[in-house]
Amino acid sequence: MRIRNSAAGAATGGVLAALVGLAVAWGIGDGRQGFLVAPAFAFDGSATPATAELTPQEGLRAPPGSAESSDKTKEFTALQYAADQGHAAAQWKLGRMYADGNGVAQDDLRAFDYFSQIANSHADEPPGTPQARIVANAFVALGRYYLSGIANSTIKPDSARARQMFNFAASYFGDADAQYELGRLYLNGTPGDVHEAARWFLKAATQGQCRAQVALGDILFRGVQVPRQAARGLMWLTLGRDCAGNDGAWVKPLYDNAFRRASDDERAMALVYLKEWINGRHD
Repeated sequence: MRIRNSAAGAATGGVLAALVGLAVAWGIGDGRQGFLVAPAFAFDGSATPATAELTPQEGLRAPPGSAESSDKTKEFTALQYAADQGHAAAQWKLGRMYADGNGVAQDDLRAFDYFSQIANSHADEPPGTPQARIVANAFVALGRYYLSGIANSTIKPDSARARQMFNFAASYFGDADAQYELGRLYLNGTPGDVHEAARWFLKAATQGQCRAQVALGDILFRGVQVPRQAARGLMWLTLGRDCAGNDGAWVKPLYDNAFRRASDDERAMALVYLKEWINGRHD
C-alpha cells in the first residue's frame, strides 16, 4: 500500500479494585473473591507499558565511526542517520517527536512523511512482531492525519483515505487503536452503521482499548440501533472507566448515568459478566 509523500507536494490491579468496589457499592457480597487479573494495555503511540520497548537499538545507534553519546544533538543525528537507512523504529521515533513537538519544533508534515516512509516500506511486515506494532501505529497516525488534514499542505481531510489506513491496520495487524478508529468512522459516518461500529469496538475492547470499551458499553447500555444489553453495557463501561484511570474524566458522565439508570438486577448481572471476563483473560 503506497502512501502519498507530501515532500513532493490500564493497570493490573485496577479492574480487581473495580470489582471489589462494585460488589460493595452494589450490595453484592464483600467483593473479596480472590480474582487474578492479567494486564491489558492499549497502544496509542505514547510510551505506555505496551510500547515502551518498541524502539530497537538500531534506531538509537550512532553512525559508524562515531562514539555513542548521551548528548541530545548527537542522539538526534544518530536517529536521523538510522531513519535514512530505513530503520522503521527510528522513523517512528522521529515521527512521534515531530508530531508531539518533543525535543523539536512541532511539524505535522515532517511527522506525516516519516510515518509514510514506514507504511510504504513495511506494510507487509508479519503481524505479531515488535516492528509490526510500529508499522500499525504509523498507519493509525496517517489515518488520523487524513481525518483532519494538515494545514497549509497538500494533505487535505479525506475520510475515505483515513478509512483505508485504519482498515488495513485493523484487519491485517489487528491493531486495537485502528479498530477503535474504524468503529468511530462507522458510528459517525453518513450513513452510519452501528452494527459494524459495534463489531470493531468489540475487537478493540477485548484487547483493552479504553475508549472502545466505553463506546461499546454506551451502545449496548442505551440500545443504540441494537438490542439493549444493559448489564453487558455496564460491564464495558466499568472496564473502560477503570482502564482510563486518572485520565478518565471523559467517561465518568457516561458511567454515572448508566449506573443510575441500571436496575439492581442489571448491576448484579454486570458484576457476573465482569467476573467472567476477568477469569477468561486469566485462563
